[in-house]
Amino acid sequence: MAIEKLPDGRWKVDVEPIKGRRFRKTFKTKAEATQFEATCRSKCAESPSWTVKPKDRRKLSDLCRRYYDLHGHTLADGPALLRTLEKLVKDLGNPVAVTFTGNAFCETRRLLLEEGIQGKTLNNRLGYLKAVFNELRRLGDIDYPNPLINVRPLRLQERPLSFLSSHQIKQVLDALDQRTTSPALGLIARVCLSTGARWGEAQALTPERVRNRMVTFANTKSRRTRSIPISSDLEAALHAHFKRYGLFTNCMLSFSRVLDTTSISLPAGQATHVLRHTFASHFVMRGGNILTLQKILGHTSLAMTMRYAHLSPDHLQDALRLNPLNDEEPLT
Repeated sequence: MAIEKLPDGRWKVDVEPIKGRRFRKTFKTKAEATQFEATCRSKCAESPSWTVKPKDRRKLSDLCRRYYDLHGHTLADGPALLRTLEKLVKDLGNPVAVTFTGNAFCETRRLLLEEGIQGKTLNNRLGYLKAVFNELRRLGDIDYPNPLINVRPLRLQERPLSFLSSHQIKQVLDALDQRTTSPALGLIARVCLSTGARWGEAQALTPERVRNRMVTFANTKSRRTRSIPISSDLEAALHAHFKRYGLFTNCMLSFSRVLDTTSISLPAGQATHVLRHTFASHFVMRGGNILTLQKILGHTSLAMTMRYAHLSPDHLQDALRLNPLNDEEPLT
């Protein structure tokens, strides 16, 4: 018998539409069981190789690992991204992925906000997890819609970017130069201040990428190589360091420790990045072109660079000239 009622009230389908191919499944109603039997027979008649696709029972952690194996490993920060996803999955309780909902994410996000996790961090995590579903669906690894498609990021209050004044720049460089046990600190900081590079980009420089009064950054966040002019003095100092000490080593934490010994106070998470902000801010304040700055910083979007536009000497100066309390402009 192809369809049989079980003692618990469910209906069991046991059908063999083609000899050697057998399908078994249990349903709550007889109608569902009958439909499944008919589908199996018709599909096998059309294509003998057809088979019922098993239900996807993979957990969210399995999807994140699958995403990393298929795509994430190609990203510049792939391993770090995977660790972030694994932490998020743990916070979400690692549900079966196909049952995961946007509401479940929002509920967990509220709890994390109450625990003190920054909104920007949570927005980043939302973007990462959306990318997992989008990419796996694009590759055909999942066949259901992205459950986060309608979840909007948190609206955050924009914070002004911190940068160092000329006096503070001197204070930081003097403190770094005094660290004779870490001769690379002051040199890497000078590269960042001269080119707007991220600390990691400057730290990864090699002798081959310093030539003709230019430095070339190849390990960039956007994966785009960019070359920036530097002074002959800085070029000579870099080659002298490479000749004497070899390549730079990871010393980002050392920079943060030295910064803590100064009187400079920065927002959380802006330690080495303040050097990049400082270059961009001084560049604009001295009349630099915002499009040129975009190319120097390697921003893929002009919107990112426009965060510095308010520092331009003529930024929105019409507000001063044309406001109703200014008597310099005659009324018409």
